[in-house]
Amino acid sequence: MPTLTGVFKRILSLTAGVALGVALTVSALRVATAWNFWPSRDLSRNTSYLRDVMRLVNENYVEQDSAEFDRLARSALHGMLESLDAHSEFLEAKDNEEFEEELTGEFGGVGLQVETRQNRIVVIASLAGTPSERAGVRRGDEIVSIDGKPLEGSTNVDAIAGRLRGKPRTTVRMGVFRPVTKETLNLTLVREIIRIESVRNARLLDHGIGYVQLTEFSDHTAEQFEGAVAQLQAKGMQSLIIDPRNNPGGLLDAAVAVAEPFFRSGELIVYTRGRKLSEDEEFRSERSSPPLSLPVAVLINAGSASAAEVVTGALKDTGRAVVVGERSFGKGSVQSVFRLENGEGMRFTTARYYTPGGVSIHERGITPHVEVVMTPEEDTKLAWQRSRSDLAEPKEFKERFGFDPVDDRQLETAVAVLQGGFRFGVSAAAP
Repeated sequence: MPTLTGVFKRILSLTAGVALGVALTVSALRVATAWNFWPSRDLSRNTSYLRDVMRLVNENYVEQDSAEFDRLARSALHGMLESLDAHSEFLEAKDNEEFEEELTGEFGGVGLQVETRQNRIVVIASLAGTPSERAGVRRGDEIVSIDGKPLEGSTNVDAIAGRLRGKPRTTVRMGVFRPVTKETLNLTLVREIIRIESVRNARLLDHGIGYVQLTEFSDHTAEQFEGAVAQLQAKGMQSLIIDPRNNPGGLLDAAVAVAEPFFRSGELIVYTRGRKLSEDEEFRSERSSPPLSLPVAVLINAGSASAAEVVTGALKDTGRAVVVGERSFGKGSVQSVFRLENGEGMRFTTARYYTPGGVSIHERGITPHVEVVMTPEEDTKLAWQRSRSDLAEPKEFKERFGFDPVDDRQLETAVAVLQGGFRFGVSAAAP
């Protein structure tokens, strides 16, 4: 039987979860011998019922391999957790490992960004300071083999990335074809910890307006965000646009830390309410330095969810930002992830979060101050454009994707709002 071994973090995300910490073990069920050992008779009765069903299936199902107890138990765990809601699930070992990497924003690898292009795996970029950059891998290079195995016909980017990832200090051999010189390079790279950049495209627009894109909320997001803001301030930034469009969320603590620079010490950023009193928490700014005081606009769309909504809701409720775009997703629940034995885990909803104004965003979303609705086609094209800042030339962009870059009307509106000095007073109104 699986054992609960502890918890690590809490998350607000469409795709991931975190943990809190427990001392109870499921294996305790094995030694219970009397009714007073059980939290309830319902638990005892239904545990016995489940065991009997599993035994009957194991003994009678026509395909023996499909009815092994391990497989039946994991199928039952999947069904139990995933029937609760869309954000709860049982995580088998490989999925749990990948999930923890997403939350930390770190993994073992070589530091390459790749894509599929005409049935080839092509390098978008070598991340600065990583093994691939030091080995001289360039944008446009094609990966033709990994550990001596050709990639002919293999165009699954996730599968390729999985083969390049691995434990730090292990080696991976990579065959790289360079179209410019028509040469093939055989490289041996030593994997190391790669940090995912969740803060991207930080730049100064016209009129002293800074722009920062947030793609997720991981362990390092707040540090990266503050670094980007400091660099923009050094360049003369007078106002700021924060862009968490299509950001599915992440860690609750990371969302609070991103919002903190705009709040005075002790001010409420977000709070949670759950079934247990231990889930009722208030998250307040702990910064001793004065808050950032500059006009701020936040861009949102239907893909802005959970942790992205925490930041947006906090800044909107307290009058610290004008919100531009479309109604956000409306994922206002908190998941806790519990580690089990064998590297497995589970996550399920344990609380709802509320903005400083006392509003739950769950299944409602945040309504922008200034609504600018994009078509689904525009959203798709803009997502490509935001993810590929390396293709700055319109001609090059069209050659790669087959369409001309589209106007980002939401960003343009935010710029116009900040230029016009449009500000909102402090308000605790519903988002």
